[in-house]
Amino acid sequence: MIYFISDIHLGYYSGEKNKAIERLLVSFFDAIAQRCQVLVIAGDLFDFWFDYRFVVPKHFFKTISKLYELKEKGIEIIYLMGNHDFGHYTFFSEELGIAVIEEDLEREFFGKKFYISHGDGKIQGDFGYRILKSILRNGFSRSLFRLIHPDLGILIAKNSSHKSRSYTTRRAQKDFDSLFEFAKLKIDEGFDYVIMGHSHKSEFRSYKNGYYVNLGDWLSNPLAGSFDGKEMQLVPITKIIENKIKA
Repeated sequence: MIYFISDIHLGYYSGEKNKAIERLLVSFFDAIAQRCQVLVIAGDLFDFWFDYRFVVPKHFFKTISKLYELKEKGIEIIYLMGNHDFGHYTFFSEELGIAVIEEDLEREFFGKKFYISHGDGKIQGDFGYRILKSILRNGFSRSLFRLIHPDLGILIAKNSSHKSRSYTTRRAQKDFDSLFEFAKLKIDEGFDYVIMGHSHKSEFRSYKNGYYVNLGDWLSNPLAGSFDGKEMQLVPITKIIENKIKA
């Protein structure tokens, strides 16, 4: 079984709200551990992430530990970088054995061709964001940011992520059909499934012989995609945890 999640945004809330999302995520990981062959995280697992040379954010310890546990069980974990968790350095690759992929990914599962993308930068005419993305993901820019004390740096990143979410929400009301238009181009190229996130708008749309699947977000309606080789589903996380469906 292949599972897909996106836009969990751990750290967006503080206190009990954030703990509740993390408990749900950890429970989901436990629920899929026996059947999962590949777990795909399509970006924005964290609402902000920046690991320094010797420091990582402490608030995500349970999630990080569970990812390590899944990896130790032999589950392949594919992690695409989102527009919020762009600050990865070496921690995930060196300590967890999970490569963080900065670009879109083409992959075959059970004979079906998948195109997987977080979805940022795909909105037509969003040239400003594409320029910002190139700056934020630039190695030199990230090196400069690491010179800031971690406490201050994480505070800045958290504040910026909230502003970015407000911008994303406004664009979602009018522009995210661009993601479906992009997906159609990929299906025309021969992909069976185009998996994306970013818009915080869950969708499952057919086009010709393929499908566009947007995984939505965990701040409003936590879902996971599951693919058993025959059928792709968008499934409520609570139903997976409660074993109410075969997923």
